[in-house]
Amino acid sequence: MIEPVPTGARASLALLRRNADFRRLYAAQLISFGGDWFMTVALFGLVHSLTHSAVFVALTITVPELTFFLFSPVGGALADRLDRRRLMIVADLARAGLCLPLLLVHSEETVWLVFALLASISVFTACFEPASSAAIPNVVDDRDLAAANSLVGSAWGTMLAVGAALGGLVVTLFGRDAAILGNSFSFLVSAWLLWRVHRAFSEQRDEHVEHPRVLEATRETAAYARQDHRVLALLGVKAGFGLAAGVLVLIAVFATDVFHEGDIGIGLLMASRGVGALIGPFLGRSIAGADDRRLYTAIGLALAVFGTSYMLFGLSPSLLVAAPIVLCAHLGGGAQWTLSTYGLQRLTPDRIRGRIFAFDYALVTLSLGLSSLLAGWLADTVGPRPAVIGLGGVALMWGATWWLLTRDIRRRTLVEGLGPVGVTT
Repeated sequence: MIEPVPTGARASLALLRRNADFRRLYAAQLISFGGDWFMTVALFGLVHSLTHSAVFVALTITVPELTFFLFSPVGGALADRLDRRRLMIVADLARAGLCLPLLLVHSEETVWLVFALLASISVFTACFEPASSAAIPNVVDDRDLAAANSLVGSAWGTMLAVGAALGGLVVTLFGRDAAILGNSFSFLVSAWLLWRVHRAFSEQRDEHVEHPRVLEATRETAAYARQDHRVLALLGVKAGFGLAAGVLVLIAVFATDVFHEGDIGIGLLMASRGVGALIGPFLGRSIAGADDRRLYTAIGLALAVFGTSYMLFGLSPSLLVAAPIVLCAHLGGGAQWTLSTYGLQRLTPDRIRGRIFAFDYALVTLSLGLSSLLAGWLADTVGPRPAVIGLGGVALMWGATWWLLTRDIRRRTLVEGLGPVGVTT
């Protein structure tokens, strides 16, 4: 039986106070996420203003997501082979430099540079993200893992809310170049904070062990997931979520073409998304319970909330009505993402954890990239409102399907709990 672990805001604040290394890792992610959303608001508005096409706006998500998908097996293998902290620092420094050429995009003829640079940045993100997720169980004690994941999950939402809202304001007041420079600087600050972390990001490795090649490592990861259906179910959460998450592309289209509010409207809707993603991990953690017995139940409910909310978003008559609906949608989105990540950290051993997360992120980026293209095409073909309602329906259908397929796992977890860290059954 697993000893219940402390959760909630109090446990999270206590963890930040007593664990300086996790505090630095958390601050690095806060700053980096904030810069990302600064630049995302700017690029959404820039590409839309230069091309007047929802498909091209969708490509600002699709191109980096598909690039991430292609390179994530390499990133996962590197995260399990190299020093994860150094790998993350190198990735931050590279991304800081690659942001700067975006300052050269000022016409429709140079829009291609946006996609080329986003793809290049995504190559290094495919190394950074698996290493980061795999490192957290080594930077905190086992009993603090739930609180750490709630904080990291809320970091994304916090800086989406703050970064998107400020990004819309900064773009309006100072121009899009200021947002791009801010993102580049955020990567430098993140690298500096990671450099100051002292705890090891992985367990001690045997130098004489031969590491598998990328394809062999990918096959080993898939085989590991098949032998533990709990892991397989968690890998399916984000992948199915991504099938409908292309609806996020249409936030920019709704703000500009439906509600006619421009960059400020994009910033407000993205900020609402961030507030939901900030609260969602803590709400999901509360539903899952301190002993994790309701983890899979909480994930299923979160998937349903996301789909239902975006169907309602498609019917919204105004920006003020749409914003709280987006917030509600990402209560579910933030909860399912954080809980599925936490479950994978609990259930997978360190030696393969980087590859498991690379596999997890590869699935969601592939489905999200394709869904984003579909969302852009539907918006240009049948209009933004039918496109959003349809994709919200897809999310709701996936939630119902996942709920049925995981019935036995949910029942077993309700009785036995999730299980010890890094142990396969």
